[in-house]
Amino acid sequence: MKFKLHSNYQPRGDQPVAIDQLYAGVEAGEKHQVLLGVTGSGKTFTMAKLIEQAGRPALVLAHNKTLAAQLYHEFKGFFPENAVEYFVSYYDFYQPEAYVPSADIYIDKEATINDELDKLRMSATRSLFERRDVVIVASVSCIYGLGSPEAYYGMLVMLEKGQQTSREALLRRFVDIQYDRSEDLRRGSFRVRGDMIEIYPTYEDQAYRIEMWGDQIDSLRQIDPLTAEVRAGQEDLSRVPIYPKTHYVMPQEQRDRAIVSIQEELWWWKKEMEKQGKFVEAQRVVQRTMFDIEMMRTIGYCHGIENYSRHLSGRLPGEAPPTLLDYVPQDYLMFIDESHQTVGQVRGMFNGDRARKQTLVDYGFRMPSALDNRPLTFEEFEHRANQVVYVSATPGPYELTKAGGVVVEQVIRPTGLVDPQVEIRPVKGQVDDLLEEIRVRSEKNERVLVTTLTKRMAEDLSEYFSEIG
Repeated sequence: MKFKLHSNYQPRGDQPVAIDQLYAGVEAGEKHQVLLGVTGSGKTFTMAKLIEQAGRPALVLAHNKTLAAQLYHEFKGFFPENAVEYFVSYYDFYQPEAYVPSADIYIDKEATINDELDKLRMSATRSLFERRDVVIVASVSCIYGLGSPEAYYGMLVMLEKGQQTSREALLRRFVDIQYDRSEDLRRGSFRVRGDMIEIYPTYEDQAYRIEMWGDQIDSLRQIDPLTAEVRAGQEDLSRVPIYPKTHYVMPQEQRDRAIVSIQEELWWWKKEMEKQGKFVEAQRVVQRTMFDIEMMRTIGYCHGIENYSRHLSGRLPGEAPPTLLDYVPQDYLMFIDESHQTVGQVRGMFNGDRARKQTLVDYGFRMPSALDNRPLTFEEFEHRANQVVYVSATPGPYELTKAGGVVVEQVIRPTGLVDPQVEIRPVKGQVDDLLEEIRVRSEKNERVLVTTLTKRMAEDLSEYFSEIG
């Protein structure tokens, strides 16, 4: 499906020229472009028009959740018929695992996951697998490790009407992709009532009912997860894809290979620590890791399983982790909003994460492979970027250098409004000059706002003006 932009407005001001120049750059294969747009010039609308004309999947990168949410709602309004997704950290509260050697204090990981944000993240990757008319608005969370897209898609359960499969085999497949069996149908679970199975995917607001007839799927219906009523127009579905509950999912044989690899590293690291005289640390890492291995064998998951991501994905030491950037098609467009802040934030993520985890490794709380559970380095991020448009009112040296100094300007607003004229006057006699300006405005029955550097200066100035009336 093609992108279809819905708006009551047409490009105005500098927007038409900016859109044409950016589109020409995209078509010419330009890797880096800069859109310099003043506040209120409609930069988001320009991005939307470029996405519509280019017809490619787009990733819009913002430097915080608030800005990402604002952009998400704007793009939702522009593209109601297309897939606009939101991908940010799903934590409401996050206290990372850490160790403070000076005080001998270990801080365990604590986190509160926002169920709605988790659903939106899962929906984003699902859309990338199923369609090309996708706009994903993301924070820097997109450069942090995610499960392998090959393993995730490889565990997809495709349900089709008339499909030959036993009820027991179907239930085992749902368990394999981490869905829980429950009498209370909730997101990420399924329930069984005789020959009827109901499953609630993690990425949707609706559930599905599967009715069996012997060893065959007799019907597929979409239902309301609260009332279990069949939704109108969804009584007879021909096929339904069920994606895994989490991005960290893999076949049993791959998990078994990962456990063997974890054990090999454990015994090697134990010997290395003992050679260094760290016997307490060696005992600690063995106890913690063996407990995690037992949990993975029993339920397929353990607390902090992401620290074993290198083994689980079969990566080499130091190899970049799979991230959201590995899920997007190769010809995607990337927009870095407020690039003068976002670029620096992306650049600093790796070093901060590395410093914290190195301490955990040195004191026996984690094995060295935990260091590979990390965000992308800035060089890895650059390598995964296809064509980038840096969007800012004040682009930094990095963006300007990458674009070769060529800047697409968007200064004239669609409304025609211009910034107020700014005058810089001498410091000498500034209070009397200010008083004269206040009197001019007062005679016109207008108001005046005076800003000062400190609270004390504001109090003194207010007192002085009150005294002279």
